[in-house]
Amino acid sequence: MHTLVKLLRVFWIPEYRRSFLRTLVAASTEHDHVLGGLTVETIVDIGANRGQFALCARRQFPKARILSFEPQQIPAAVYRRVFIKDANARLFNLAISSQSGTASMNISRRDGSSSLLPMAAAQRDNFPFTEELGRETVVTAPLAACVCDADITGTALLKLDVRGFELVALKGCEPLLPRFKYVYAEASFIELYVGQALAGEIIAYLLSKNFDLICVANLSTGASKRPIQADFLFLRRDPAKDSKE
Repeated sequence: MHTLVKLLRVFWIPEYRRSFLRTLVAASTEHDHVLGGLTVETIVDIGANRGQFALCARRQFPKARILSFEPQQIPAAVYRRVFIKDANARLFNLAISSQSGTASMNISRRDGSSSLLPMAAAQRDNFPFTEELGRETVVTAPLAACVCDADITGTALLKLDVRGFELVALKGCEPLLPRFKYVYAEASFIELYVGQALAGEIIAYLLSKNFDLICVANLSTGASKRPIQADFLFLRRDPAKDSKE
């Protein structure tokens, strides 16, 4: 049912329909109700895959600069086709991590479920057809090795969809975190990838970095019918508010 509703929305909205018919990439329409109403001028999109989130962001923020990061070769090539005429969208073919180097990525049958962490049994049990197919060596780097303060202009949003690697990726963004007004991250309540930080740890980390949780959206239940993961929107705390407390 969720897939059918998403496809109906993709075909209902002209911007999404045009992109889908040209590239067969369906925008992540589930983010529309979260992003709608925000004002954003720069988006750093970590875990871009084929550009599904970036398509949603482009519709919501037509003039925003989008800096996307996707380490896998095949999805990255598709992203480039999707945004070939968009001068304000740029792709970095690497994974954001706490260190520069290379890493072995576990490639899922559905490449959007691929991760730098090994897949746990709960991922396979709850999300069929996401089993591991092989490995791919990918480049890793901290965010500050790829962009600088001047690249993150105006009101900025940091988005992460990195399949259990959220805390490491956030630490790789740490020097530039003060540049962002919003952080929008997917996180899990159970271990879908071996050794991942769970939602509580992600929330605690961002609270310690002066971000408050303001929205929980897109609860996913998988085969278990219990909440397994969700998208979390954080807002940078007002320093003036802190000084009064």
